[in-house]
Amino acid sequence: MKWGTYLLGLLALLLLGIQLVPNELPEVHIYNSGDLIQSGLVSEDVAALLKTACYDCHSNETHFPWYAKVAPSSWLVAKDVKEGRESLNFSHWEDLNLMQQLGKLDDIAIEVDEGRMPMDIYVKMHREAKLTDAQRRLIVAWAEDTMDRLVEASEAYEDEEEY
Repeated sequence: MKWGTYLLGLLALLLLGIQLVPNELPEVHIYNSGDLIQSGLVSEDVAALLKTACYDCHSNETHFPWYAKVAPSSWLVAKDVKEGRESLNFSHWEDLNLMQQLGKLDDIAIEVDEGRMPMDIYVKMHREAKLTDAQRRLIVAWAEDTMDRLVEASEAYEDEEEY
């Protein structure tokens, strides 16, 4: 019995001690002038889905839950958000060239259609981020339609340049 109490106390001290290790959470910016939603390419219904299911990891508008401030979960949250932003950051949409935007839209369509995004671990902690099949189809259709519109707009611009 004494060993169990000793180990429990040691574990508690360890958990308290790791709270002193900095967690390096990525910065949060509520307003982002180059944001995808602000670009006018997204309808209100798709924007709401993206905000709920994608923006915490894939934008600078992350809403960190309480456990993001408690080690060791804070380390995992920081890692996931950094990786998500590196892969796709909706807050920097306007910084991407046309080919990059088309590639990201194609990635969105594939990842959402195949159920890989949002990630299961995220959905377990954020049930509101779980997408129904209809919501998945809506995002995929939006991504595919937006790719077509961007290509058409680019071709129209190139045609104007010839005159």
